[in-house]
Amino acid sequence: MTRAAAGLPDAGFVFCAFNNLLKVTPAIFDVWMRLLRDVSGAVLWLRAGAPEARRNLEEAARQRGVDPARLVFAAPVAAPEGHLARHRLADLFLDTAPYNGHSTACDALWAGLPVLTCRGRGFAGRVGASLLLAAGLAPLIAEDLDGYSRLALALAQEPTRLQGMRESLMRRREAGTLFNTAEYCRHLEAALTAMADRHQRGLPPAPF
Repeated sequence: MTRAAAGLPDAGFVFCAFNNLLKVTPAIFDVWMRLLRDVSGAVLWLRAGAPEARRNLEEAARQRGVDPARLVFAAPVAAPEGHLARHRLADLFLDTAPYNGHSTACDALWAGLPVLTCRGRGFAGRVGASLLLAAGLAPLIAEDLDGYSRLALALAQEPTRLQGMRESLMRRREAGTLFNTAEYCRHLEAALTAMADRHQRGLPPAPF
């Protein structure tokens, strides 16, 4: 798969955000548009949604001083393999906040695309941080949108650093915790056994 085939420019930094467009808030969109203004030639690759959503996002970009043509919308693909493969055309996945990507973030990490997230205060906003900790990429967790913005800009300006993260992610994919299904199953089985044991002994629920 090539950038041209995906509707992306051959040169320039590609920020990717394939989360559901319902998760795109004005605050996170402000950050993304600042990045496009600060990174010459960069584009934002978004998941295609309803036509009115696209029109609204293009108008929002225009209002923030960004050419709407720098928003590229990824059309649906028939096979999951094609969707995973096209992640490799991007440079950095930008997570949404306060509602993070869940399966979309997993897809990006499995495909070897680093994910930048902002840790929230509730479950939906902490999934990205949890995934990155399991993937060994804690430096890609920001604690607020200012930190998120600064880190995204720094990574766009330091391709060697970003490439190192990509290589680390691919090395850890098979051996790390995040995608180790067998280990996860063992832990889940142990948890169920511990809960059943406490129940049988008449003990109340407790952390373990």
